[in-house]
Amino acid sequence: MTDTVTDRQADFQTDAVTLESLLRSSTELLAAAGVDSPRADAELLAAHVLGAGRGEVAAWAIAGRRIDPLQSVDLRRLTISRATRTPLQYLTGTTTFRSVELEVGHGVFLPRPETELVAGAAIDAARAVRPGPGEQDGHPLVVDLCTGSGAIAAAVASEVPGATVHAVEADPEAAWWAAANLDPRGVALHVGDAATALPDLDGRADVVVSNPPYVPDGRIPAQAEARRDPGLALYGGGADGMRMPTVVAATATRLLRPGGTLVMEHDDTQGELVADLLQREGLFSDVRTREDLNGRPRYTIAARTDGTMAR
Repeated sequence: MTDTVTDRQADFQTDAVTLESLLRSSTELLAAAGVDSPRADAELLAAHVLGAGRGEVAAWAIAGRRIDPLQSVDLRRLTISRATRTPLQYLTGTTTFRSVELEVGHGVFLPRPETELVAGAAIDAARAVRPGPGEQDGHPLVVDLCTGSGAIAAAVASEVPGATVHAVEADPEAAWWAAANLDPRGVALHVGDAATALPDLDGRADVVVSNPPYVPDGRIPAQAEARRDPGLALYGGGADGMRMPTVVAATATRLLRPGGTLVMEHDDTQGELVADLLQREGLFSDVRTREDLNGRPRYTIAARTDGTMAR
């Protein structure tokens, strides 16, 4: 840290008797450390310590509320950790993803806002599944490959009533968090390799969705917090990062029924590579690349044809 941050840490050790004074000290320390939203993060950390909502914390600060010494120490400790660029979600233990709240912590990839769009596309595809003969309602079968924290699978289970959802994760540490998020929602979690996952479901899935590791080898994330994500969740393999997206495409080809939908997130440099991969050999049609919230090509949607895989 810079000398300025060190100085702020020294100031931060003085006793503060009101919530507002602690929030000011927290905000100054986080701002000196380069955190993008220092006041918001300070309020969220205080909300975590006090077991309240951020709005309540803001109101209490204005009203001059005092907090007890133990809570003051907890807030200071968490603020110093945040100043070292530990992700806020790791400190509070939760994050929100679309309609669900997830448990998260060290060892699991933190879901990003752009992945909410990927989940939304998978949810739309699952909702569009038509009932089979003699059925009144469709019961889509959805598979989430490389589930990480279970964010996409949890959102699908929450927003598509009646869906049968399976999630696959190879990393045991990430799978621990996925289990915490998916077991209560009735999602079947499978710890194993995406390349060989779920052979019993071959040709049966209505939707396969994935946010696989796809960052090209050697690229260091620009955001300090992103560097805390586990490498297994980031790097896709190879200079173009396409090894894992290629594995996911092959597994989706195997799992999907004819007409089923693949939704896959990818790097903004990989749109054409993914489209070419899916169009090769005529195994997918209607291949469409979609943009993220910043207008960058971020995920691809495609429909499984009734062709067979080349041997």
